[in-house]
Amino acid sequence: MLKILKNLKSSLVSVIIIVILLCIQAMADLSLPDYTSKVINVGIQQEGVESVTPEAIRKSKMDDLLIFTLDDDKILENYSLISKNNLSQKDYNKYVKKYPALENEDIYILNKINKNKREELDNIIVKPILALNIIDNKQNNAQLIQTMVQGVPEVYREQVLNLNLDLVKQIPEELLINFVNQAYSMLENNLDTIVDQLAINATKQEYIALGIDISNYQTLYIVEVGTRMLGIALVSMVSAIIIMLLSSRVAAKLSRNLRDKVFKKVLGFSTKEFREFSTASLITRSTNDIQQIQMLISMLFRTVVYAPIMGIGGFLRVLANSNMSMAWIIGIALFAILVIVMTLFIIAMPKFKKLQNLIDKLNLVSREILTGLPVIRAFNTEKREEDRFDQANKDLMSTNIFVNKAMSIMMPALMLVMNVIAIMIVWFGGKNVDSGLMQVGDVMAFIQYTMHIVMSFLVISMISIMLPRASVSANRINEILETKPSIKDPEKEKEFNKEKTGLVEFKNVSFRYPDAETEILTDINFVAKPGETTAIIGSTGSGKSTIVNLIPRFYDVTGGELLIDGVNVKDISQKKLREKIGFVPQKGMLFSGTIESNIKYGNSNITDEQMEWAAEIAQATEFIEKKEDGYNSEIAQGGGNVSGGQKQRLSIARAIAINPEILVFDDSFSALDFKTDAKLREELAKSTENKTVIIVAQRISTVLNAEQIIVLEEGKIVGKGTHKELMQNCETYKQIALSQLSEEELK
Repeated sequence: MLKILKNLKSSLVSVIIIVILLCIQAMADLSLPDYTSKVINVGIQQEGVESVTPEAIRKSKMDDLLIFTLDDDKILENYSLISKNNLSQKDYNKYVKKYPALENEDIYILNKINKNKREELDNIIVKPILALNIIDNKQNNAQLIQTMVQGVPEVYREQVLNLNLDLVKQIPEELLINFVNQAYSMLENNLDTIVDQLAINATKQEYIALGIDISNYQTLYIVEVGTRMLGIALVSMVSAIIIMLLSSRVAAKLSRNLRDKVFKKVLGFSTKEFREFSTASLITRSTNDIQQIQMLISMLFRTVVYAPIMGIGGFLRVLANSNMSMAWIIGIALFAILVIVMTLFIIAMPKFKKLQNLIDKLNLVSREILTGLPVIRAFNTEKREEDRFDQANKDLMSTNIFVNKAMSIMMPALMLVMNVIAIMIVWFGGKNVDSGLMQVGDVMAFIQYTMHIVMSFLVISMISIMLPRASVSANRINEILETKPSIKDPEKEKEFNKEKTGLVEFKNVSFRYPDAETEILTDINFVAKPGETTAIIGSTGSGKSTIVNLIPRFYDVTGGELLIDGVNVKDISQKKLREKIGFVPQKGMLFSGTIESNIKYGNSNITDEQMEWAAEIAQATEFIEKKEDGYNSEIAQGGGNVSGGQKQRLSIARAIAINPEILVFDDSFSALDFKTDAKLREELAKSTENKTVIIVAQRISTVLNAEQIIVLEEGKIVGKGTHKELMQNCETYKQIALSQLSEEELK
């Protein structure tokens, strides 16, 4: 799979942008639980009062507050004292509207300070403000006071118990500060988070005393936090949309590049490689397998990359912001998910490998049945082929069902884990809230962070359904891309010998098919000269087609040398070699398009006159001109809408049209009637005076006038010469000739 991902280099910029946007989206999504916690803890429970440090405080209250601290200067340096006497009318109206108490007394206003300074000030002011709060609410704190007073010397206990501010002032400063610290420690040990709420409540009471509308203050805070949440959600949404767009483009581009590479690689395959892979398998690999990878890549960044960012980020947020007493719940969740995923992965992985092979088999059977439909109907074997297709279909279906059954268990199991985890958080979180260890908002944030973490691993688990199949597909594609063609171009090419243009020489050539035990051709020696026709004839399986397939290097000789224009074909690039050859295969193959596009297939730049000239030689004008659209007549895929003879004539015209030095006809006249065959060879002889013509034929009438006839038997040359010479000195040729024509016709 990693080898396939290397093809993402061309989309590196898009990938970097996607990763950056994923980080932005993750940061946005992970910040929302904090804001949810703020809405509950601050906006609802604390009525919008976020900090212990008051934004404004009456001078009289500040004076009382400073009694309980030694950090008077640190507190006062962060405040500015305002009164109606030292303000302009405009400023006075502004402040009195916000703090109505300004009409009656002076007020300290908090200066603009940064977050760290605010936190430092909170830590200083929390103790004296709590002490002041206890005095203001001594009836509600009687039991607490009785406990705390145990550490106060007996002489001052009465003053502390009465909590009269005037009496408290008489207590020595050092002793008073110890009392405050002791009170704070007792509160913190017993109530923990409630301490902050008590301090916040004291600040809130001061705001009420200042004349601030707490209800409005609360509403403004919730609206402000809600607006921020909407903004963050918008950033997350925009990032997600762009990520989805870029991921789809990257996946589509990778798919295009892979198809392009596979296609170009397959074009360079010799017949040996085609036999190894099979056409059906190559089609599956170029379509279904690449599609599997495209689907994975399109989701890879949105899930596989995003999920770990969310999971790790969520875990770090839990450690930083939440009470560690419930962190073990996350560990249980991750362990349960890991066990479920690994179990299913081990069960399903072998089946995914089998799945793609079964698709290959189904494609193979389907292709064979559709291609051989006329034969199937002719022999009345429809039922047998239906059973064969049904078997391949059932094998694929049963494997798919098994995989889907295994994977269908995963989602309910993971959802069960997620719901159990949510119940555990609520249960243990509720206990912590009840004992004052956590606030409700913290529990809500913990639930959201845990869900982020669990969902991240859940998403990765869902991808594990696609990953094994895509991994198998990637391996299958790599098999093609890493296959080294058996026929390669030379590192250093040689130039053709212009003095031997069109000369084809076989020197002691032998050939063996890959993995074959015996040689198909042995010691083949002959020369095909320009201006002459060399015919090759022999019984079925004697190696006629194999010889002509060696000329354009569809196979490489395994022994001896094959020379074109005086140069070994292995020392010439395949492109340059095949430019010299016009090859007409045994089976006429046409492409979907028009008659014109098929004749001009070898060179689209040839003129219409050249096209018509080639068609005339191939005896194709007869049926072309009868068609309503002439050369613009449509040709169906594979030439399904023309007869076998018409298909062969168009194939011959296609080879002639490029005007090559060497023309090779591999039994290309078999579908023609005798009259058309004779006429075609007559016209061909007129137009190929300086060309080398090599003909493989079954008919004696086709080779009678050839300047050289090669007779093959079991891969060896048993006769060579003209028709007359062979009739006298080659028994094999004579038997073939007499089996087709009478002695009078052969004279």
